[in-house]
Amino acid sequence: MDNLFDRDTAVTPLGAGVYEASIGAAWQIVHGPNGGYLAAIILNAMTHEVADPGRAIRSLTIHYLRVAPEGPVRIEVTKERAGKSVASVSARMFDGDRLLSIALGAFSYPFEGIDLDETRMPEVEPPHEIENFQVEVFPRHAQNFVYKHALGDMFFTGSDRAEIGVWLRLAEPRRLDPLLLTMLTDTVPPSPFPRLDGPNAAPTIDLTIHFRSPIPDDVTAEDFYLAVFRSKLSRDGFFEEDGEIYTESGLLLAQSRQLALLLPPRT
Repeated sequence: MDNLFDRDTAVTPLGAGVYEASIGAAWQIVHGPNGGYLAAIILNAMTHEVADPGRAIRSLTIHYLRVAPEGPVRIEVTKERAGKSVASVSARMFDGDRLLSIALGAFSYPFEGIDLDETRMPEVEPPHEIENFQVEVFPRHAQNFVYKHALGDMFFTGSDRAEIGVWLRLAEPRRLDPLLLTMLTDTVPPSPFPRLDGPNAAPTIDLTIHFRSPIPDDVTAEDFYLAVFRSKLSRDGFFEEDGEIYTESGLLLAQSRQLALLLPPRT
């Protein structure tokens, strides 16, 4: 376990569905740790508790109640129901007695069903033809990734679209798995940022991820993934963001939606 991401998302079982983890300093954004990073830790604890490699994660929803501190946290995982195919699992992350996050996950074997695929990756230049760019908004968190701008206008340019597409991977190469895929759904600055003139606080209220395709066997640690995020409405301080994560070959791996706050800049 010599990769920073693996070290900082590791969980230790304490028995009776309880796990210990440690929130790392490297994943901090403006006022706390990145939400996708916290989701990856919670998913790791859930996966350990399900303890069945055949049941893949299909859906994960996190509600963020408080800012998580750096350092040790406790995750309590409950198997709410385990049927013949689908296992429904809940988890709660605590800092001492303070409840930080609540999560629900669905794990399942594949079903035989009707195949339908009308997904299309946006037409963008491949990552090897695009230069890297620096994400200055989240300096501590962003230094863990390599970013290549692929779609939409750049942040804080007064664009007329709340849309951004970025090729990205870990700066310390690591093969993709569901934990890292979870992280990628919340690693690009919010999609309304191109419309703004400067950074605003945008804490996540809830994040839902649907895992749509098995990760191909031939992916490598050096592969990039296209993360596309869009928002259509900001009202009463809340905005939604829809996301898609694609392989370089155009396979849709995950869809996400989150509700977040878009707060005015602090004066």
